[in-house]
Amino acid sequence: MTVPVWDTSRLLIMEEVAVGVDRVLPTAEGAELVALVREIATEELAPRAAAAEAAGEFPRDAFALLGQAGVLGLPYPEEVGGAGQPYEVYLQALEEIAAAWMSVGVGVAVHVLSCHALHRFGTAEQHAELLAPLLAGDLLGAYALSEAQAGSDITGISTRAKVADEGYSLSGAKAWITHGSRADSYTTFARTSDDRTKGLSCFVVPADAPGLSFGQPERKMGLTGSTTTALYLDAVGVEERRRVGAEGQGMAIALDALDSGRLGIAACATGLAQAALDAAVEHAKERQQFGTAIAEFQGIQFLLADMAAGVDVARAAYLMAARKADAGRPFTRDAAVAKLVATDTAMRVTTDAVQVLGGYGYTRDYPAERYMREAKVTQIFEGTNQIQKLVIARQLLR
Repeated sequence: MTVPVWDTSRLLIMEEVAVGVDRVLPTAEGAELVALVREIATEELAPRAAAAEAAGEFPRDAFALLGQAGVLGLPYPEEVGGAGQPYEVYLQALEEIAAAWMSVGVGVAVHVLSCHALHRFGTAEQHAELLAPLLAGDLLGAYALSEAQAGSDITGISTRAKVADEGYSLSGAKAWITHGSRADSYTTFARTSDDRTKGLSCFVVPADAPGLSFGQPERKMGLTGSTTTALYLDAVGVEERRRVGAEGQGMAIALDALDSGRLGIAACATGLAQAALDAAVEHAKERQQFGTAIAEFQGIQFLLADMAAGVDVARAAYLMAARKADAGRPFTRDAAVAKLVATDTAMRVTTDAVQVLGGYGYTRDYPAERYMREAKVTQIFEGTNQIQKLVIARQLLR
């Protein structure tokens, strides 16, 4: 009988970290990177989150700090200025950020998504001029795909890009832009022909382009530290060298990024759920009722157990998808499952955390109510969870 030889390279557990999630990383370097991100998140981000969210302050300096640490380029190759890490390492680092401060976690996910088109479809010149500063964190990127009447259905995009001197003139409006008015560049999709599926093109629009303007920040239920606005283009001139890919390739470029974007939100939702679970466990051990900690009551124990199981399943779902992506295998269904499971879990776990904290959980003196408000939007952006179910079903039935 042949005795199997187990590959122990994947069993690098972050044992040196006394608190937080025990993680299995593929390499020692990956474990060190995630430990560094956890340290930054714990010491630099978490202490600021509540006050900044209450004041609606955009944490631009946090993105600069993460850029200096190499976090914003984690999943991109070293030859284009990234850190060359597998997606499963990047997503676990992203989860740590979101657990400390959800607005920053979502912001990192959007920034990384804004770089996707340049990396996958850009030229060597675009890599050097446009992508490298984004990966280094010198510039902050945003993603301008959605419109008021074109959310999940990107064939409904009406923003136009007409050929003009030295490039294109873009006119139209985009909606729900994370980092709107705060970013340095906007990966923007506009129509170069009337063909519904082959008429879109992709452009990197600089923030200082004449004719580019923004609406007032949306008054949101949560993620108030993350600025979200409409984006308006009034004959905005964009040089041809800022078009990514060929004319008419925009839909393919946008769809190519969808699965990765959904995994980013899944990781953020998992981090948010973990933070809510941690808060609930801590409170249950400290809160006394009838002469004992409420953690001794079976009803609370069962509730916490269900919360923990949900968080573990969410993490396992996004890691399975990430590992398929790293192996070069299709992961569309896996990404949709991860996004669906992780965000539904975040909504349930944050709601249960408020329940564990009781009256305290309903006040803004404790973070549970903020976690609950922040969880809701994860079920909506990057494709609603109803859209995720359509994607999963179509993958099953194709």
